Amino acid sequence: MTTWVLLRGWARESRHWGDFPEVLRAALPAGERVLGIDLPGNGARHADPSPLHPRAMAAALRAELERRALPGPYAVLALSLGGMVAVQWASERPQDLAACVLINSSAGGHAPFWRRLRPTAYPRLLGLLRPGLGHVERERGILALTSNHRAGDAALAQHWAVYARECPVTPANALRQLVAAARFRAPVAAPAVPVLLLAGAADRLVDPACSRRLGQCWRTPLRLHPTAGHDLPLDAGPWVAAQVASWWRELRLAPGGQ
Repeated sequence: MTTWVLLRGWARESRHWGDFPEVLRAALPAGERVLGIDLPGNGARHADPSPLHPRAMAAALRAELERRALPGPYAVLALSLGGMVAVQWASERPQDLAACVLINSSAGGHAPFWRRLRPTAYPRLLGLLRPGLGHVERERGILALTSNHRAGDAALAQHWAVYARECPVTPANALRQLVAAARFRAPVAAPAVPVLLLAGAADRLVDPACSRRLGQCWRTPLRLHPTAGHDLPLDAGPWVAAQVASWWRELRLAPGGQ
């Protein structure tokens, strides 16, 4: 049995996966465990300061898994900033991981800053941090920026606003996470861990060219959804689960597979 660790991105927590963990669990072989974990500064750990580099985020993640006494090696499915943490972990300790699925992620050294975060998104992101903005309005703005299929889902924005009230991400932590993402540099060569890249071809936050470039440099597979945005599991959860399950099956059947 493999534990699949799910990591969200900037200022998001494990509850933002919605029903995707159950969708993924149903697609994977029987007995696989799927677990969402919050990075420092988000969700259950919203009171903790967010580290200023993915290296420290990866160390915090390892410590949390040790605290929960969950044995590895783990498979990690990670979105955006979470993907940077996963790459950092895979680069430092590949023996800990059985697989990495990186969704709409990016890395300095492989893509220029204007592709890692589209310039049209800058004012919208800064607007989401302005003082006095209500939780519902902020969540509507996040949905409008990250989702194509559910951008106008008012009920979902209301739902996410509850999370924001219960576990508020401070403006300082939101900025610290942006700094961590900007400072991240991925290795030139792929980590010694099987990697699958997934991306939304219509991502309006991070240019999918970032994923294409990683795929070319690392010689690892990239699968694109034609209409999904940055929050690919929200826009196309069953598609993501099917891609992951198919790839995981191929890994297990390959010579030397699990």
